Amino acid sequence: MSVTTDSFPANSRYQGAEVLRYTAEDGSEVSYLAPRIVPDPTRFVRVGEHVVTEGDRLDNIAAQRLGDAELAWRLADANTAMRPNALTETVGTRLAITLPEGLGGPPLA
Repeated sequence: MSVTTDSFPANSRYQGAEVLRYTAEDGSEVSYLAPRIVPDPTRFVRVGEHVVTEGDRLDNIAAQRLGDAELAWRLADANTAMRPNALTETVGTRLAITLPEGLGGPPLA
């Protein structure tokens, strides 16, 4: 199966990712995705926040606040999380809820 930018659903962090190809010495071709650069969250438009409570999970927060559990990666991007699960480890942590990059007006301070 060949990987294309259409191989991922619209809610995937990999939608629209650049597909690269490598040709091995035996002539076989391998498709792979270019590394994803996490966007600068200061470019996002903040539309709210979520205060972490006991038992919160990122996928549940994404389902509640963004309407899709599979958009948890957007919360990780907006809150500069290298370890997404760390975002919900501490009760009281305030998570930024943002529009996707490129949508909305100027970011809020």
